[in-house]
Amino acid sequence: MGKFTKEENSWMIYDWGSSAFSVIITTAIFPIYYKAQATEAGITGANSTAYLGYTIAIFTFILAILGPVLGTIADYQGLKKRFFVSFMGLGIFSTFALVFVPEGQWLLLLIFFTLASLGSTGANVFYDAFLVDITKDKRMNSVSSRGFGLGYIGSTIPFIISISIILLAQQGLLPINSTTASKIAFLITCIWWAVFAIPIIKNVQQLHYIENEPKPIRQSFKRLIRTLRNIRQYKYLSIFLLAYFFYIDGVGTIISMSTAYGTDVGLSSTILLVVLLVTQVVAAPFAVIYGKLANRFSAKIMLYVGISVYMIVCVYGYFLETAIDFWILAMLVASSQGGIQALSRSYFAKLIPKQNANEFFGFYNIFGKFASITGPLLLGATAQLTGKSNAGILSLIVLFLIGMVILYFVPSDKKLGTNVQPISK
Repeated sequence: MGKFTKEENSWMIYDWGSSAFSVIITTAIFPIYYKAQATEAGITGANSTAYLGYTIAIFTFILAILGPVLGTIADYQGLKKRFFVSFMGLGIFSTFALVFVPEGQWLLLLIFFTLASLGSTGANVFYDAFLVDITKDKRMNSVSSRGFGLGYIGSTIPFIISISIILLAQQGLLPINSTTASKIAFLITCIWWAVFAIPIIKNVQQLHYIENEPKPIRQSFKRLIRTLRNIRQYKYLSIFLLAYFFYIDGVGTIISMSTAYGTDVGLSSTILLVVLLVTQVVAAPFAVIYGKLANRFSAKIMLYVGISVYMIVCVYGYFLETAIDFWILAMLVASSQGGIQALSRSYFAKLIPKQNANEFFGFYNIFGKFASITGPLLLGATAQLTGKSNAGILSLIVLFLIGMVILYFVPSDKKLGTNVQPISK
């Protein structure tokens, strides 16, 4: 494929830094910390899991509404990076605020978690849209997949440091308690994220844009409405987004609720943290492998492979009972979670007009985030109704099945055109 450019490397290295938030805050340490704080406040296991699910649903709903509007405005020259930096700043600051939440204040934890997640996922909307600025269509599968691979490897470093501090504190080898150790992990996340954001801020520029015009906000709303009216001219865009809506719902739910689910089936925090660490290491090469195989067979074929693996995860997760079962489940997820997300992003980037990348990635965000509402709500409601967290896992298989069927109706990315035109005025 050739050597990666400075812009490609700068874009990919942001994933190296920002993925620390995904692992430490979204997936691993924060959910375990939150569960402990909620238990201390008298909230039962199933209820605390449900409240976390509802919280994820709330912030994803907010971002799903804001995404297309902000994306449309950010398509103007020079605005993409400003929006990216603003959301990133919100995420870093709110993560830092978690350090100062008093013990037992589980609701305040969820509030700052919501703001931090808004910042992180909001920044990712514009980060994804930068893919069209930093590389060519034929390189997108490899660049997108390598970005995810670097993210998995990069996130393991602060994760190892964090869990080492927590485990040493639990064993009395550090003169701090587990609460303080967890807060140090939140602080490490902020620093790691901020440092590795410097290259993308310095080296990546918005190359595809719409020229500035008077009354940009008003014009942005007009353009957004015009896009909705003329969306049919993009033959396969709506079909792919509908497929993506269903299968990414299951992916996002499994990732975001995994540690809370593991806690409910009786796994210790130590086992959960070690499993998640190994998952990150295993996921890195698989993400790159997905990109290489997509170049050979097509991204669509590899998306089918990833969806199939997740269907197996749903069935196996329903019968999960032991730590060994959780290990097997985690390795199955690790084999496909990066690949399915990376190739979804690169396939979508090939479908859209480059000048409207932020606007269209806003729609991509809508489908992804609205999907992320239904999954956690389904899992949370099922957990409360049945008193068993695993009861909602098997139901997710329906989402993957629907996504797979709809995906059949989009062409292989090897057959897509490379010169997509912007929405006409």
